[in-house]
Amino acid sequence: MDGVRSGGAEPTGEGRAGGAAEDGPGAGEKHARWLLSVALTVQFLVSLDLSVVNIALPDIRGDLGFRGEGLLWVVNAYALAFGGLLLLGGRLADLAGPRRVLTAGLALFGLASLAGGLAWSPGSLVAARAVQGAGAAALAPVAFALITLAFPAGPARSRALGLWGMAGAAGGAVGVLAGGVLTDATGWRSVMLVNVPIVAFALAAAARTGPVGTRRRAGARLDVAGALLATAGTTLLVLGLVRTPDHGWTSPTTLTSLGGAVLLLAAFVAVELRTASPLLRPGLLRGRPVLAANLFCLLLASAQFGAFYFLSLHLQLVLGFGPTAAGFAFLPFCAGVVAGSVLAPRAIAVLGMRRLMAAGAVPAALGMAWFAATATADGSFPVSVLGPSLLCSFGIGLCFVPLGTAATTGVAPGETGMASGLLNSSRQVGGSLGLAVLVTVAVHVTGDAAGPAALSSGYAAALWAAAGLLAVAAPTAYVLLPPEGRAVAAAAAPR
Repeated sequence: MDGVRSGGAEPTGEGRAGGAAEDGPGAGEKHARWLLSVALTVQFLVSLDLSVVNIALPDIRGDLGFRGEGLLWVVNAYALAFGGLLLLGGRLADLAGPRRVLTAGLALFGLASLAGGLAWSPGSLVAARAVQGAGAAALAPVAFALITLAFPAGPARSRALGLWGMAGAAGGAVGVLAGGVLTDATGWRSVMLVNVPIVAFALAAAARTGPVGTRRRAGARLDVAGALLATAGTTLLVLGLVRTPDHGWTSPTTLTSLGGAVLLLAAFVAVELRTASPLLRPGLLRGRPVLAANLFCLLLASAQFGAFYFLSLHLQLVLGFGPTAAGFAFLPFCAGVVAGSVLAPRAIAVLGMRRLMAAGAVPAALGMAWFAATATADGSFPVSVLGPSLLCSFGIGLCFVPLGTAATTGVAPGETGMASGLLNSSRQVGGSLGLAVLVTVAVHVTGDAAGPAALSSGYAAALWAAAGLLAVAAPTAYVLLPPEGRAVAAAAAPR
């Protein structure tokens, strides 16, 4: 694997820890391997905690005495803090340095996980989940930025981005499985405490990496006004979206939240256009690859997050799977993502970013349509789950490498955290938006009816809508991404 690069500038000074960054032949390659292991562990951890707690919710309700809709805040507190702070986390990585933000984020995440595992009341668990989300908001942009900073554009970065996509898919799938297994075996507290040893490994691996990042630019400072507006606006946006299943799209609660989010984000754009050191430089989205990557990610996450929700319900409420069996049923999806991610580095050399992203979205959409067509009360695992899981996930796996490449094309080394925070924000907002829209579709179709047949009709309608979102993603990538020349393809080719 290619050695760590510093983006053409001197290290930040955050770099060498405990003498682990020793010089000498092969040191760069060894540091690159440790750096990649940190990035993959962080990506796995963040994806794991987006799903690991869901199956444990009934046990949490009984043990801590949640009432009414309070249980939803175990999920929503994490989502709100995570989505609201992603842009700030990405920019802090640029200004303070990836290593400092990585260490702080891991420590915060680990302590919050420990507190959550020891929670004694509904409020203490919700607070711990919110702090977890804040830690994840620092970690998710750093995981992606570490790869783009450490590996030069070409085959090494393509392989690393493929592994990054695999780690995210594995975290989501293992989260569903581990949530069921751990809850059944040792109780719900273990789904929080399982993060602690993972965080400890990531901190130990981070101590063995060499210098990462670029020298802080003279006069660079944190855009405090932009950070406050972006955090408040994004948080209010996610809050409005996650509450639409309970309040509806036209309720005063939803309209107030979404309207307030629009005003705050408009103010954020106005501030960013005037500040010398913006949290998100508006010109970043003028680059067609960056714009295409974020729109594609928004559509992909809208379909994938919502589909996972409905597939989990279909497996348990319609097909009669238990929590652990439902977790195992998601493993083929993980296998398909791994297969697509393994093939993607070679495929991007032949097809380029534009064609590969569009090509990956096609089997993803067809697989999702297969899910929808077979989501019936008398469905079987091989036909209704296994086949569509492999097809859909293979297409999604093909997309991760070109998506990551496009998101950082033309981005300066000092703005990789900014670009990463933007991409992760698109993913989180897309997931919340997709879930809200697909739940609305399902409820509209199901109505007041009950029973497996009625539920499966609503789930199928939501899955058809998810297939439509993926079908839109393919031309979005093909139209917005510029054609690539032979030099780009040659640079990306594995050697």
